[in-house]
Amino acid sequence: MLIRPNQTVVILGAGLMGRMLGLQLLRAGHPVTLHDAAGPDADGAAARVAAAMLAPLAESAITEPCVVRMGQYALERWPELLGQLRHPVFFQRAGTLIVWHRQDRAEATRFEGLLRSTQMAVPGLPQLLPLNATELAQQEPALAQRFHQGLLLPGEGQLDNRGLLQALLIELQEEGAKLHWNSPQTPAAFEWDEDCFVIDCRGMGARLQWPGLRAVRGEVVRLHAPEVSLARPTRLIHPRYPIYIAPKPDHVFVVGATEIESDDNSPASVRSTLELLSAAYTVHPGFAEARILELNTQCRPTLPDNLPRLRRCGPRSVQINGLYRHGFMISPAITDVAMAWLTRGDTQLAEQLGVALDNHVESPNPQTETA
Repeated sequence: MLIRPNQTVVILGAGLMGRMLGLQLLRAGHPVTLHDAAGPDADGAAARVAAAMLAPLAESAITEPCVVRMGQYALERWPELLGQLRHPVFFQRAGTLIVWHRQDRAEATRFEGLLRSTQMAVPGLPQLLPLNATELAQQEPALAQRFHQGLLLPGEGQLDNRGLLQALLIELQEEGAKLHWNSPQTPAAFEWDEDCFVIDCRGMGARLQWPGLRAVRGEVVRLHAPEVSLARPTRLIHPRYPIYIAPKPDHVFVVGATEIESDDNSPASVRSTLELLSAAYTVHPGFAEARILELNTQCRPTLPDNLPRLRRCGPRSVQINGLYRHGFMISPAITDVAMAWLTRGDTQLAEQLGVALDNHVESPNPQTETA
């Protein structure tokens, strides 16, 4: 069943997907109501902690070609989506820089081989550029003399995750969405209302209604480092703790790496913190005098195959989940796929990008939850 013209849509979960999809539905003429278990700052969402890197080729070392295609599509879509917002959001496409220390050359060779295999499998990706010491210094002067070779992945980008979440909130308010904070709900709460369509975007909050959904814990440090200037996201290859450093406005840097199969949302461990900070210091000594703004953990919603999926869970309800660590990288693709499928019955974009759609209506789950 499609969402009928002008039908009210209830969205559960006002994280990244809930806000993006809610805004598109509002602009398509649907009254939209959002419920979230937390507050308007998206405190309960993985999106608030994320680095928001848009790096499909770099991520191809750990994901499938379909996710790379979604990310490639989203890179072209983001400028249009951001241009529709009332408030500007930091966005750049200066590429991704990959560096490594000499002792990790073998791991770098393996990583480069994975990227070149992806380029053969996914047409249209920019060619990665090997850099010698001189070329690397030209691309990233702050790293001159520290690394003797690297790789530049042209065209990749990043944005300001918290700036985007706030800008989307303002749009939803201005467009007339009904926003209910500290309001945990499940799809079952709306089964009686035949006039509304429910979209469940709760991430880990939908765990009881989606068997197989699991948490992958990540730990992220936000630093203020006035002595460090990096022009683009930088990834340090290491066999045990590869890290990324994403430079945000005003010399704020988001540093992360860890992936732990756990739903533990407790504070970051000493080991992970030491590894993140010491690795950042080896990239640039200016991080020694950085100030730690935040040390965060997040549990990213992940399905068994680590791929996103949209599925019907009732005659008037759909679940969207499993964006894993790729939320910002693929959310425009998932939003457009959902809009095409749910409002027009069009599955062409989903087939083009390899987004899994499940039209089978799941049997009601008697369990309930508050998330």
